[in-house]
Amino acid sequence: MTGQVIVSVSGIKDETRDFAAAFAEEMDARGVPLSLLVAPRLKDKYRLVNDPATQDWVRARRSRGDAVVLHGYDQAATKRRRAEFASLPEHEARLRLLAADRVMEQTGLRTRLFAPPRWLASQGAVAALPSAGFRLLATMTAIHDLERETSVRSRVLGIGEGFRAEPWWCRALVLGSGRTARRGGVVRLAVTAKQLGTSGPRQAMLDAVDLALYHGAQPEVYRWRPRIPQIGAA
Repeated sequence: MTGQVIVSVSGIKDETRDFAAAFAEEMDARGVPLSLLVAPRLKDKYRLVNDPATQDWVRARRSRGDAVVLHGYDQAATKRRRAEFASLPEHEARLRLLAADRVMEQTGLRTRLFAPPRWLASQGAVAALPSAGFRLLATMTAIHDLERETSVRSRVLGIGEGFRAEPWWCRALVLGSGRTARRGGVVRLAVTAKQLGTSGPRQAMLDAVDLALYHGAQPEVYRWRPRIPQIGAA
């Protein structure tokens, strides 16, 4: 059985874009596209609409085969140490999703894919996604096709944004990547752009990708494929 490897980068903004860009070049050399987790608002009053350079970079990466995934709306407005969509009721989740969708459309980065901050989504958030136009949800333990109501079980291995970054964890991440790839599973690697500016976590991600590829995992991104109409179907 041939597995897959999906590599995602979050926290991309003016201060971290160069770290993400350098990592993207490493992935290009390996033939591995990235899933770029983009949020309209981040901490320290960051606003995507006021950062045309990052918008341009993400659009350029998407044109080369990377995926754009909505990654929340405004984590800074959420209570400290709590993920933005982890406990929202359906109505509030829908409002945030629609607000985020407007910003993504305004910046030319609209997407039908959603990965909540820290990969945690409440039942209300999950219920709100289809009516807000989203078709795929990536959570901590699975990738969900919201239209077909199917899921692929696979756990995220990450550095930063709720995951640890100590050397022992980086080693565990690399080993976990190889173990999942050997079994023909879906290796889901996630890292924040900030951590890519640190040599240890960056090298761990490169090693994890290389090990997954060594064991035959095929590079992939988060994507949703529409149904193909059957010829002659009513």
